[in-house]
Amino acid sequence: TVGPVADVQTALPTRAPVKMRVDRCRKVVGVEIPVESMETSFKRLGFDFTYEDGVFTVVPPSFRFDIEIEEDLIEEVARLYGLEKLPDRPPLARSAMKPSREERRDQHALRREMAELGYQELINFSFVPEDWERVFAGNDSPIRLLNPIASQLSVMRTQLIGGLVDILKYNLNRRAERVRVFELGRVFFPDTSIEEGPWTVKGVRQPQHIAGLAYGDADDKQWGKPARRVDFYDVKGDLERLAAPMKLCFVKEAFPALHPGRSAAVYLGSKRIGFIGELHPKAAQAYELPHAPVVFEVEVPALLDRPLPNYVPVSKFQSVTRDLAVVVPAEMEVEKLFDAVAAAKKKDLRLAPLANFKLFDLYRPQDAVDTVAEKSLAFAIELSSRTEEALTDEQADGAVRAILEALEGVGAHLRA
Repeated sequence: TVGPVADVQTALPTRAPVKMRVDRCRKVVGVEIPVESMETSFKRLGFDFTYEDGVFTVVPPSFRFDIEIEEDLIEEVARLYGLEKLPDRPPLARSAMKPSREERRDQHALRREMAELGYQELINFSFVPEDWERVFAGNDSPIRLLNPIASQLSVMRTQLIGGLVDILKYNLNRRAERVRVFELGRVFFPDTSIEEGPWTVKGVRQPQHIAGLAYGDADDKQWGKPARRVDFYDVKGDLERLAAPMKLCFVKEAFPALHPGRSAAVYLGSKRIGFIGELHPKAAQAYELPHAPVVFEVEVPALLDRPLPNYVPVSKFQSVTRDLAVVVPAEMEVEKLFDAVAAAKKKDLRLAPLANFKLFDLYRPQDAVDTVAEKSLAFAIELSSRTEEALTDEQADGAVRAILEALEGVGAHLRA
């Protein structure tokens, strides 16, 4: 048998009334909608409402959970009034085209340059595993996240190399043989001098860096050149092209992420802006890389400013070329010799015709046992007339003597 069915009462949710000001509605929509049209809209929707002193008080039905604030009612009024009736008004603010600064380029120019060099751009997370900071930056106290999206992504990065090496490993696992990647992004350093602002976070400095990685053969497989592995000087040339026409200086220095004997600091003028070199053997072993890639990382703002072109008329006379070979201590850096000649050119009038001074040969004796280890450097000197007269032999000889004196001043002597 079936007993009597008990009465079941379902309690409907109580909806709080929502107020809508007529003036506010007209201001948001931008049209003088009549009050009668607003009343008609609420009746069509089945809303209970009252109107007093320019304000509608509406009680929405229990099933209209989307009606909670004044803007919800304004949206319904505009929809039922007819969106096609709303006028199309052009923006009132004038848009002006700002001229670009000729002496400064934007970040996209750096991206285009890297792409032309054969690198592919990456976009990695700014939060990274904590061991990346220890391995690639020697940083034991990075900025930690209070609520990381994953347990391993727990700190903010201070370098971009970790992300590049991780992507390299990903590609090698898929049988890639030649990899060129780069990233342009922000890194994060603790800095108590940074104040809170629209684009800053208190206590955190957020400079932009650009980093690149090259692995595998220097060139694609071809018949014209024998295959060889990419080296320090290949990537150094890419970095110099990225910075052109500015001249970079490379000084031997050790970094946590790099091979201690195959790394250098990158200087622009007297400011150190980054580093370049082979990945540290321990890091290459930890990531099970067959051989170490060559990486670099530099500050972006330093590469954006560039000097304006300076017109120099081409001489009507043929240039004069001379060779000069000197002997220096084996540990001396060639940059020291270039700096000596550049400093002498600013002071010595005999060097006014100097147009080019470059290294073209390096020789290290193999059997120098009883003497101090030395190396021989040969330089090509190009002299060009800056006047309406051709260079004389006396002027050319004077310029060569001035160069030799500058080199002797830093410890070099003429090769016998």
